[in-house]
Parts: sequence; structure tokens; C-alpha cells
Amino acid sequence: MLEMTVDSIRVSPLNYQRVVILREKESDRYLPIWIGPAEADAIAVKLQDLSVPRPLTHDLLGTIIDILGGTIKHILVSELHNDTFFAKITIQANGESKEIDCRPSDAVALAVRAQVPIYANEEVMDKAGIHLDKETGKPLGQDTAGDGSQGEGRAEVRPEELKSMSAFTDFIDSLDLEDFGKQSGAR
Repeated sequence: MLEMTVDSIRVSPLNYQRVVILREKESDRYLPIWIGPAEADAIAVKLQDLSVPRPLTHDLLGTIIDILGGTIKHILVSELHNDTFFAKITIQANGESKEIDCRPSDAVALAVRAQVPIYANEEVMDKAGIHLDKETGKPLGQDTAGDGSQGEGRAEVRPEELKSMSAFTDFIDSLDLEDFGKQSGAR
């Protein structure tokens, strides 16, 4: 598992789709994940430390977990299949650790509220992680990441997965990434 941080939330200028950008803590590799507007707002509200008059859904869920004696330990972006990311929330309750399946957007919204680590599996990063050109801010190809690996140790990506991820790649190419990594927080 690789530890991640929330770099930013972006909006595509082409279709106004939101994306949360996770950054690998020990690297310049990023993981962009499409999310809905409600989840983007829930993450942004917490990252910008804004107050809301009533608890949002993720605040409510965190409160319920706490009242029932549970503690959120971490979240994990665990898998990527057919353009769909999967995540798990690890909760400690009654001396047991439980993993709960969820959408990554909900997991990240909970993680920023509970201030717990966010992780991604290496296989997910190998499939969807991107490196950015330091001068242009544009995504580099998988084999030109500048880390000298030339694909060594990467998860094998099947041709049908590459084809299904083309919409994802087109979306990432449409984002304005020039100021990536220069500041943290929601946009």
C-alpha cells in the first residue's frame, strides 16, 4: 500500500466533471479519480475548513461510527476494473478490524474528516497513476515517467483495459494541470 494525500479537486473545462487528485506521498505520481459533485463539495468543504450549518452526509457517517464505538483507521483505493475504482474503509470496533467496501469519493470524504491515512494499492497506481512533466505540467506516458523504471515492476495492463481507459486518458488530458503540485487544497 502506498500512502497518498489529497492534492486537489479539479473540474474539467470540457464537461464540468469533477476529479479528486491524490498524490503519492513518497513520489511525484498522481492518481486522478472521477467523483460526483456532492462528494467533491464534501471533500472541498473539509479541506478548506469551511463551516456548514448542518452536518453533511459524511459528517453524519463519521458521527455514527464514533457513537457506535468505532474508529476509522484508514482508507484504501483497492482496485480498478473497467474504469471503476473501488475502495475500502478500515474501521476498528469492539476489538475487531473491519473492511467496508465503498466508493473512493466517499472514502476520501470520510478520511479528510477523520484525518486518517489514505492509501492506494500499487496495482491501482500502476494502471492509473500519472507522472507530470515538471516544465509543462502535462501528463507523461507510462514509460516516460522519468524514474528509470521503463515499466519494470508494473502491473500488466491488458489491451482491452487500455482501450476502456481511453476516455479516462482523454479526460485527464483535458484538465489544466499547469499548477499541479504547487499548492495543496481544493480548487
